Amino acid sequence: MVLAFIDGATIMSLIEDTKEFNEYVEERFKMLDIDGDAVLSRSDLHRGLDRTIAMEYDTPSDEEINDLYDLIFNTFDADKNGTIDQQEFGSLMKEIMLAMARGIGDSPVSVAFDDDSLLMKAIELDSAKNG
Repeated sequence: MVLAFIDGATIMSLIEDTKEFNEYVEERFKMLDIDGDAVLSRSDLHRGLDRTIAMEYDTPSDEEINDLYDLIFNTFDADKNGTIDQQEFGSLMKEIMLAMARGIGDSPVSVAFDDDSLLMKAIELDSAKNG
């Protein structure tokens, strides 16, 4: 864990750096695509996201998890084929990051990050740009 300050502009900077953002999305997509079929099914998300949800929040009920998956697939499965491809996953990640940027706003907040989190990537990119 790393303790760092972040603001909405730092997150926006990562989103706008499409090369860096897309590389991160690709890396995360591959981690979740356990069966390697180039799409994320509900079971792929179940295995990948449930660990994260359980570590970060009180354990949600099965109904809450199913509601989350319904929301993800209804919103981001653009071709309505029942899976999330890498491009659709990128849209999901971008929307999550935009929501975080809006929520944090202009005032820096101190947050503990995992070394490989997307927000940590934003901080590293910002530090590299601003020297």
